[in-house]
Amino acid sequence: MLENQKIEILLVEDNVNDIELELRAFRKHNLSNRVFVVRDGAEALDYLFGTGAYVDRHDYSRPKMILMDLKLPKIHGLEVLRRIREDERTRTIPVVILTSSKEEQDLMKSYHLGVNSYIIKPIEFDKFVDMAAEIGLYWLLLNKLPQNNDNDVSNKE
Repeated sequence: MLENQKIEILLVEDNVNDIELELRAFRKHNLSNRVFVVRDGAEALDYLFGTGAYVDRHDYSRPKMILMDLKLPKIHGLEVLRRIREDERTRTIPVVILTSSKEEQDLMKSYHLGVNSYIIKPIEFDKFVDMAAEIGLYWLLLNKLPQNNDNDVSNKE
């Protein structure tokens, strides 16, 4: 774990191949050094709120963005999104859904729950890598976040 570095991207993904592609794209654009990967919805919530396996973690700063699949084990991505938006400590973190789901219902529910962006994963390798890099560049370099987005979540309980 990156204990002493601020996490910029929390990647919530259970597909090992997609994780590797996204990390490769971030590395290509020097964005990978502050990415933390969790593999299911329950672990994402534990990480964000300092519970479960992350109860003793020393760095409780919030990520600058969350890049999340919808179809996650344990807790579905829509439920994770709902909990993120309901909590004052995480409400302003940008959440980008990156999914293979083309279902209109998933799209509508995601926006109803407050997702910042909904992107369907490209099938072609090169397009997937380019898309992941563009997401990172936009949300980390171009997008302006509220100043309190870097606050320590443990101070807001």
